[in-house]
Amino acid sequence: MAVPLQKKKMLGEMLIAEGIITRGQLERTLAEQKLHGGRLGVILRNLGYVSEEAIIKVLGKQMGIPHMSLDNVIVEPDIAKMIPETVARRYQAIPLYKKGNIITVAMVDPLNVFAIDDIRRITGSDIQTVVSTERDILKSIDRFYSVSSSMQDAIKDFASQAAAEEGIDERPIALEAKAADETPVIKLVNMMITQAVKDGASDIHVEPDEKATRIRYRVDGILHEVMNPPKHLQSGISSRIKIMASLDISEKRVPQDGRLNMNVGEKSLDIRVSTLPTIFGEKVVMRLLDKGAILPGLEEIGFSTAALNKVKKMITKPYGFILVSGPTGSGKTTTLYSALNTINSMEKNIITIEDPVEYQLNIVNQVQINPKAGVTFATGLRSILRQDPDIIMVGEVRDKETAVIAIQAALTGHLVFSTLHTNDAPGAIARLVDMGIEPFLIASSLMVVVGQRLVRKVCQKCKRAYKPTAELLKELEISETSDITFVEGAGCQNCRGTGYSGRIALFEVLVIDEAIRNLIIAKASTTTIRAAAFKTGFTGLREEGLDKAIKGITTLEEVLRVTQEIVE
Repeated sequence: MAVPLQKKKMLGEMLIAEGIITRGQLERTLAEQKLHGGRLGVILRNLGYVSEEAIIKVLGKQMGIPHMSLDNVIVEPDIAKMIPETVARRYQAIPLYKKGNIITVAMVDPLNVFAIDDIRRITGSDIQTVVSTERDILKSIDRFYSVSSSMQDAIKDFASQAAAEEGIDERPIALEAKAADETPVIKLVNMMITQAVKDGASDIHVEPDEKATRIRYRVDGILHEVMNPPKHLQSGISSRIKIMASLDISEKRVPQDGRLNMNVGEKSLDIRVSTLPTIFGEKVVMRLLDKGAILPGLEEIGFSTAALNKVKKMITKPYGFILVSGPTGSGKTTTLYSALNTINSMEKNIITIEDPVEYQLNIVNQVQINPKAGVTFATGLRSILRQDPDIIMVGEVRDKETAVIAIQAALTGHLVFSTLHTNDAPGAIARLVDMGIEPFLIASSLMVVVGQRLVRKVCQKCKRAYKPTAELLKELEISETSDITFVEGAGCQNCRGTGYSGRIALFEVLVIDEAIRNLIIAKASTTTIRAAAFKTGFTGLREEGLDKAIKGITTLEEVLRVTQEIVE
């Protein structure tokens, strides 16, 4: 490492001060350096007195530059490709992520101003450095650029093949079918799925644009662009995915849905495929479901102690209607599964009807809807009632017919779980009324509504205290003079520079007590029901979010993002 002279002179003393080497070891090292020359740090390592990692940590501390281990680094592809591999190897530097106009670059020598200036010139961005070991840097360069080049090689191979076949006198569909079965496109699509699994993505989006194709992964609920294959490869990619999902590649005018099973490493995936015709071609979305995923318990998904106790009390009732509400992707199905797992036993006949079946539960009879075969939520629910069920789970109440059957089942001695797409828990009642359900039926059957949202968790690797803006505090009705310490993620390799890693749910639990029941029968508004609930200890989603922000689990920005449309 080319550290300035004054820094080198201090290295030995720093290592002694940190208790890493002794005075005698330093003297022997200096004597060796005087005889044979060489860098002090290298000689210390060769003599076995210290590891490269220990030297880097001390130098990082001395220079005031953060030290970073790159063992589990996830490099942003669109950031990394801003720096050619030759430059990365020349300067022993690798870009990690970008925040605003600042790229964080891990370097063996973070004080090499020539390297920093060159990288700044190449990327057109400001550079923030972190220090890492030579071993980590080279290992990360090998790992990322080999994956990146493999992906690019697959795209180039596919593009070359497509160009060679232009002008062949074949029908377009036959040509696409042939291309979709050739090795380059198979390799590209397989790599696309494999990388998505490594990145922890829940969905892959293949989006046609006017002049290119855009591939995006959804990680922790947020979409990230990962590559842009040329426009003329789009039809081959979508055709390959459609073949894998047993869809009709000749039909591009109407949406199609399919599924496929695929193993990636030790993971067994159930992949749901959806196509949609757009003005620039077919958009394809793949939902990745890990069949071996471990289902979290109710205690692990974000319930406060008070809310958890309310829910546990309700799900052990012998009959009644339990609803979970929230927008698409808010974790409703996971909550239902966790509840069913809590009360599951050999003495109970539990039957579910779902679209899709996302988790496989032991001793639970799970039914997948199949509209083409006439199995809808409503028809399936009717059949389930003839199967002597104790507990029924309906994936979603989509229409009046399903709602009526579910409520009748709850009124005739069954415990029924389902979901609704509403903004909050009180809004679920209004949605049922809008469907045409009589208020007295709702009041008689409904026991509890659980409203929920998912917020991203602050990355624990780079969590730091910060001062929220006055505007944000005002929006969330927090006093600017408050002495509460809030946190945010600074951005690191663990979170791909986002400051967030993982998600947790916010919950509000509306128990249908006598007062709420009377308001339902009186056709009271959602606002009135919500106000009445607060008087009896109801805690809203925003309050739950603020509590998690105060505890350092999430940020105020996340709380505002997911609760903005809810009036407390």
